[in-house]
Amino acid sequence: MSVGEDLHAAPIHAAEFRFYAELNDFLPQARRQRSFSYRYTGSPSLKDAIEALGVPHTEVDLILVDGRSAAFDDPVPAGARVAVYPAFETLDVAGLTRLRPEPLRVTRFVADVHLGTLARYLRLVGFDTVWRNDLGDDEIIAIAAREHRIILTRDRGILRDGRVTHGYWLRAVDPREQFEELVRALDLARRVRPYTRCLECNGLLEPLSREAAKPLVPARVHAAHREFVRCGRCGRVYWSGSHRARLDAIVRSALEAGPARS
Repeated sequence: MSVGEDLHAAPIHAAEFRFYAELNDFLPQARRQRSFSYRYTGSPSLKDAIEALGVPHTEVDLILVDGRSAAFDDPVPAGARVAVYPAFETLDVAGLTRLRPEPLRVTRFVADVHLGTLARYLRLVGFDTVWRNDLGDDEIIAIAAREHRIILTRDRGILRDGRVTHGYWLRAVDPREQFEELVRALDLARRVRPYTRCLECNGLLEPLSREAAKPLVPARVHAAHREFVRCGRCGRVYWSGSHRARLDAIVRSALEAGPARS
């Protein structure tokens, strides 16, 4: 035994990990679309290991250890093969341990502070989306937990918080591309209900008679239009104005988007 040798050094274990589909977006290039060795000491849970490798737990819906489904809290077995999958749209995984108490595809959202334009696009096509430019991470997490919402963010850190159960990390930077990415990833096209929510406050829109609209809109607008709606929350009045063609194009992009995986 050499001088200074540590008699109490923790043994190093290894397990083989493989991540599938869009989970590879979180990995360095050398680990994408392939199996690799994960070395560790102690008894980390599968959740700890997955997040140490850079993948937020909110993106994971199924873990197989040597072909058998496992839970986040299970320890990483030395020498095992660990396969990690995102949420499935069409594959039949009946009988396996899904990692969520309810479906991931809940179509209500809370958006991070930098996603104001995306929030407006989602409201445009009818999705209940909470957004304010003064929301901190703790408040976003609290809203998501209390109201069963999916957190939308470009910040991976918030998705690693243990209190978060449902979240989506947006790969795109441009708001229009973010919108189309989200519609595809969460297969939202079939749930689109255009022009039913207020773009400003997220309230539901209600029909407003032309007579009732008269004192609420400019005279030229009242003379040129026959149909109006009003937000039941903030009272804002909407009509089919000069921006309608641009908004219709955004709606069409949602309706035509297919799911990310068939």
